[in-house]
Amino acid sequence: MSDITVVHVVRHGEVANPDGILYGRLPGYHLSELGLRMAERVAEHLAARDITHVVSSPLERARETAAPIAERHGLDLATDRRLIEAGNVFQGKTFGVGDGALRRPENWKHLLNPFRPSWGEPYLEQVVRMMGALDAAKDAARGHEAVCVSHQLPIWIVRSYVERRRLWHDPRKRQCTLASLTTFTYQDDKIVSVGYTEPARDLVPAHLLAGAKPVKGKDKAFGA
Repeated sequence: MSDITVVHVVRHGEVANPDGILYGRLPGYHLSELGLRMAERVAEHLAARDITHVVSSPLERARETAAPIAERHGLDLATDRRLIEAGNVFQGKTFGVGDGALRRPENWKHLLNPFRPSWGEPYLEQVVRMMGALDAAKDAARGHEAVCVSHQLPIWIVRSYVERRRLWHDPRKRQCTLASLTTFTYQDDKIVSVGYTEPARDLVPAHLLAGAKPVKGKDKAFGA
């Protein structure tokens, strides 16, 4: 008899970031009040599920999103560095719609190859570490369900890999909004389906939803 194991990969909630910094892996960025509400909403959404393992990226915003989920199920919260945000050379800077970043000559060398990409952690490296993290969560919850809390780009990249799409893409079209769930169902050790839900969609600012038109001054830290 085969085991069916479900791994929900959650993107963290909204972050308090008044300066519009692309914070990447920087410490000290916590959920906003709205982000905390999003985390509670996800915990409510998963309250009746058969969750036996909860693990998150070590970054504060991910752990704060995972905490109410673990609490609802009486579980300790584990961390896995493989779930961390993608590395990015623009970390700590503003880089978004209308800020002139693409016109600065010092940035051009980082924008030469969108297929790798040249500005950050290679997509294939993200696939390898994220698949390792998902497999570890699957093994920890075998026959039940696990939750992994991570970040937009690594989640989208591993989903694209599993669904056999190209890894380079338009960041504005990622289907991975704040506090969303990308759900991988395993039969034994093989992924047999991928699902996507947005339990906190009504809490997400309209300009941050997938496919939304960029708004000047509001999209500096997308992809986190």
